[in-house]
Amino acid sequence: MTLHSVFIFTVNVAFNKPSYIQYSYPDDDDWDASNAVDGRKSNLSYDGGQCAPAVRTQTATWWVNLTTIHSIHHITIYFLMTYGELDFYTGLSNYLIGFSVYVSNTTDRLQGTLCYKDDNFTPLTIPSVFTTTCPVHGQYVIYYNERLPGVIYPRGYSAAVFSGHCEVEVYGCPGGFYGLNCSNACPDTNCYCDLVTGTCQGCKPGYQGYLCKSACGRGYYGVECQQECGHCHDLTKCFHTNGSCLTRCEAGYHGEACKASCQYGFFGPDCLHECNDTCDGCNRFNGSCDSGCNPGWQGYECQDACDTDSFGYHMDLCKTPCPSGFFGPDCVDICKDACDGCNRFNGSCDSGCNTGWHGYECQIECSPPPTPPPARWDKDRSAELVRLNPLDCFVYCAQSALNEFLTGTRFLTTQGETQDCLLREHLTETIATRARCASSITPGFHRTPEP
Repeated sequence: MTLHSVFIFTVNVAFNKPSYIQYSYPDDDDWDASNAVDGRKSNLSYDGGQCAPAVRTQTATWWVNLTTIHSIHHITIYFLMTYGELDFYTGLSNYLIGFSVYVSNTTDRLQGTLCYKDDNFTPLTIPSVFTTTCPVHGQYVIYYNERLPGVIYPRGYSAAVFSGHCEVEVYGCPGGFYGLNCSNACPDTNCYCDLVTGTCQGCKPGYQGYLCKSACGRGYYGVECQQECGHCHDLTKCFHTNGSCLTRCEAGYHGEACKASCQYGFFGPDCLHECNDTCDGCNRFNGSCDSGCNPGWQGYECQDACDTDSFGYHMDLCKTPCPSGFFGPDCVDICKDACDGCNRFNGSCDSGCNTGWHGYECQIECSPPPTPPPARWDKDRSAELVRLNPLDCFVYCAQSALNEFLTGTRFLTTQGETQDCLLREHLTETIATRARCASSITPGFHRTPEP
């Protein structure tokens, strides 16, 4: 049977099917991937509106989804010509050589069959219309090319690639049919049959054996029965064609094929049960709190609240106190900067405030202290002390400092400000000021007192 005679028996099963192009030109419908399966091929130039070129990069991928598994005979690709064959061979062909064509049941080319790998064409010998015979069964026809860093390619290869397709035609029949215009059903219903004679050439997914009369054995499904079923509650209910579980999933799994693990916060068969709110997640099989409790809880199932005097401890079952500067559930809250440390349970500033702050939460900043009235000095007594012993002068200075402190304290109290921080600052300033008096005294001399 010649290739020409097979044309009569098959149809272009890629026509108007969903397609995809990697690194397409953004926001340009004139170069959409679907242009390569719309049946138009009268204008193979860039601006003809019938092609699907892509950006030039290190990898190039284009595929068409036949939507179901088909029996394929051959594939034809019409490459972008730009402005004629001369331009194709002098400006485009070096970006195309080295390409591959795959047929797969998924978009992953490596899970499919390699129909063709170019390791022979040069920029001057690659045809602008390429055809390869590929008698396989599959759902996706994938074009792929690459120029990877560090790889030495033959002379004439470009540094980048792109998928320059104007039309891709896939000739064959839907799985289970053959003959003129694919109008005959295969005699053996579980087979992919010869496109001309109808004889069995391979089994559909889920079947095996002579003429594909036997379903996959327990626990297996798919093409050639080589895929393992997921975590079905009853493996005899794993559907032999696609692996879906006809009954519920085992504990810890969910999804049509019961292959997906439970998400955080769920457990049990089909992952339908929610973890206890007091757990930090839970065991996806039985719901136990294996990963620990949420702050403030303890116990195997995190069912017991921490004791009142333990609130604010870490998640290791309320045994480790918060470090200095932290408080609250799981010790994640930070004490206020104004606190000199804080209560590890509620964050209150039990240990006092840092300098410049006051209040129960040390939330009030101290205002500048009011200026107290000047202390009264006995000028006559001061003058007399100039002639006395320096030690007596020091005693007088100290007594004056104390009087000044008491006077200022009374002033602050009468102003309604009983702020500890102001009193402390006032005392410190008063003593420092009067101490300078004594340090400056020399025998026979006393500093003139302030008015």
